[in-house]
Amino acid sequence: MSLAPNQISNRTAIFTLRGVGYKYLGRFPALRDISFDVYPGERLALLGANGSGKSTLLKMLDGLITPEEGTLEAFGTALSEEALGDGEFSRAFRRRVGFIFQNSEAQLFNPTVWDEVAYGPLHLGLSKEEARGRTQDVLEMLGLAEMGDRTPFNLSGGEKKKVAIACVLSINPDVLILDEPTNGLDPRTQHWLLELLLQLAESGKTIVIATHDLELVSQFASRCLVFGEDHRLAAEGTPHRILEDRALLLQVNLIHEHIHTHGELTHAHAHGTAEEHHGGH
Repeated sequence: MSLAPNQISNRTAIFTLRGVGYKYLGRFPALRDISFDVYPGERLALLGANGSGKSTLLKMLDGLITPEEGTLEAFGTALSEEALGDGEFSRAFRRRVGFIFQNSEAQLFNPTVWDEVAYGPLHLGLSKEEARGRTQDVLEMLGLAEMGDRTPFNLSGGEKKKVAIACVLSINPDVLILDEPTNGLDPRTQHWLLELLLQLAESGKTIVIATHDLELVSQFASRCLVFGEDHRLAAEGTPHRILEDRALLLQVNLIHEHIHTHGELTHAHAHGTAEEHHGGH
């Protein structure tokens, strides 16, 4: 079983999900009846409160878990345990899809930054010379060239995130999947990451992020899928349409509202990534 590089056109979905469901321990719902497609070149944001199922879905797109209900196809092939157990398919899939975890340390296990970044190319069949070239190119692109000999475990949170991204970029995947990419990053690193993601999207990468960072969604995404706390899809649309829908954001717990009365003046405060104020008598 194999994935041909030219198998997917811009009009053919990379991922196709129909009626997907998943429960942890067979009892705790994480996803319920999820159906959507992901197309080449998209900047797709999965938006929802903590625990709504976003991270579970990303793991499914990366083949770390498979649906208990419904179907998931990747590059035209059912993404099942059987398919992922096929060595040829699995290697081809891993070359085309890269996953960056919310906790960067979960991806770091080699003694040096260089070894971390070279690990993927070496284990996906590239020659040592090709892996060396890829590693050097990616380290230079991300401003990590001087850190090659350092241990990744002593780096700052932002530096660890950069190394985790470098590990994925070194395999040059078609699809990048990122779980809460701005979580725990300082403003400067958040800006750096946004600029990098936009550059990668401009180069033709398909990028899927899961987040509850409304500002990131407004600046990055071309399409949003909103997950409710019932683990179902609550809405789909452009960032502008989704972020302007105050009732929806309140419903799915992405913002919360406090109403304060000061004499005759009433203020309704909506708190989330953004804050709105409405006053009246």
